[in-house]
Amino acid sequence: MLSLLHIENIAVVERAEIAFHPGFNVLTGETGAGKSIVIDAISAILGRRAYRDMIRTGETWAAVRGVFTQVPELPWFQENGVDYDAETVIQREIYLDGRNVCRVNGSLVTVSILHKLGIQLINIHGQHDAATLFDEENHLQYLDAYADNQALRQDYQEKYAALSALRRQIDSLTMDEGEKVRRMETLGYQIKEIAKANLTPGEDEALEDRRKLLQNAEKLRQGMDAAVETLYGGEDTDGAAGLLAEAERELSRLARYGEPFASLHERLSDLKYQVQDATEEVRSARDDLSDSADELETIESRLDVIHRLRRKYGATCADILAYYEKAQSELERIELAGDELERLRGQLTAAEKAAMDAARALSENRQEAAQRLSQAILEELRELDMPRVQFACQFTRTPLGPNGLDAAAFYLSANAGEALKPLSRVASGGELARIMLAMKNVLARQDQVATLIFDEVDTGVSGRAAQKVAEKLRNLAQNKQVLCVTHLPQLAALGDTHLLIAKTEREGRTYTTVTPLDRQGRIQELARIIGGSSITPITLQSAAEMLDHT
Repeated sequence: MLSLLHIENIAVVERAEIAFHPGFNVLTGETGAGKSIVIDAISAILGRRAYRDMIRTGETWAAVRGVFTQVPELPWFQENGVDYDAETVIQREIYLDGRNVCRVNGSLVTVSILHKLGIQLINIHGQHDAATLFDEENHLQYLDAYADNQALRQDYQEKYAALSALRRQIDSLTMDEGEKVRRMETLGYQIKEIAKANLTPGEDEALEDRRKLLQNAEKLRQGMDAAVETLYGGEDTDGAAGLLAEAERELSRLARYGEPFASLHERLSDLKYQVQDATEEVRSARDDLSDSADELETIESRLDVIHRLRRKYGATCADILAYYEKAQSELERIELAGDELERLRGQLTAAEKAAMDAARALSENRQEAAQRLSQAILEELRELDMPRVQFACQFTRTPLGPNGLDAAAFYLSANAGEALKPLSRVASGGELARIMLAMKNVLARQDQVATLIFDEVDTGVSGRAAQKVAEKLRNLAQNKQVLCVTHLPQLAALGDTHLLIAKTEREGRTYTTVTPLDRQGRIQELARIIGGSSITPITLQSAAEMLDHT
């Protein structure tokens, strides 16, 4: 449960530390005092969206810290590498530059990962939840949560996924006979055309390099002739190789006169041999260089073949050969498609039966759970002063799909003699609040979340109905921690802990404070709720009587 909430620089709250307790915690205050700010702060540490606009004017950051006690050892801690502690501390810092820093027990986590923990710690129910509750798209999900049929749903979804995969395979292999013949002819032609070329990977690059060499053969030969003459010498000049050999011979005679000469001789000797080797390589390359027109013509012809294939099948020889392999595989699949289709269709029959059996089992579970859910919600609504109410979950059979065979919708009649209609079409404001509370109360029994927050869900409720709503929330608080923001004196009077949220002004700035109330403070606050700004001895007496009769 949430035991402590520390808020800094959130809207008009400069700094506040709020202690919550087990049981029924009520928060009251004037409209605009900042009750929603407390809920927004709690939402922030649950990983819900937080905005820079939340930061108090003039500040560059805001922070919220929550201390949760009696936290079970949820798998979330191990999955996200966070140290587990039954007293878990969650902190979130929000900066003007848009940064959000979230920590759980000191470990940094992302907002999305924090949200996965938050939904396991607290459920927040507000007036906006009515839209979700009354949207028929969500009703099957609510029913499944109540039915606790996860194993059945997983079994069905696995079988439906296998069935869908088989259908996709069959569709990919199924084509009319004319299309099949045309595709086989196309693939056959392409395979023969590529095979006839007898390509090798990298052949195009090698041919283009050779072509470039042959196209520049004369220029290359002239350069090499000049290089050979420079290295070997000509009729009137000595070449570099000959001069180096002569220098090496002179130094060989001096080598015996000391190490410096011997070292120089050794270096020059190595250089002589390197130049001689290089000279031989240049001469050999010159002699091997051919400007054969026949070879160049052969290369051009071969490259023309390759270029035609490139335009059809890929940018390189390697790409063309990869296409060749792919075409062969596709042709083989088409040729064997008949046998493969027969095999898959045999599997399809079994898969359809398995999925249908699993869907029927799931549907039966839902039908049985719907009766229990309807009865439980009816009991809740009757306790909330709606004695004539009727409630039912109506099913529509659908083709086999991701959710099985069922579509479900909740129907209600609030008054005697009225036919059952969809929830969204029959509820008034006061009825809406009670229906939502009843449904939340029933559905909450199925989850392990320890703390429930009700944010002004009592809107539109008054009189005896308000008393019933208050008693229902107090009963709920016997098993879970309940935090309730309310304007109703009936609810406020039944709280185990009463927190007053008030707004003040100092030096031109607005400040919100959160104060736990003692008995006298509760009497004053209840009198304010009952009588508004005009607090009389009678309203004070009424407030005291409300507390005495809780």
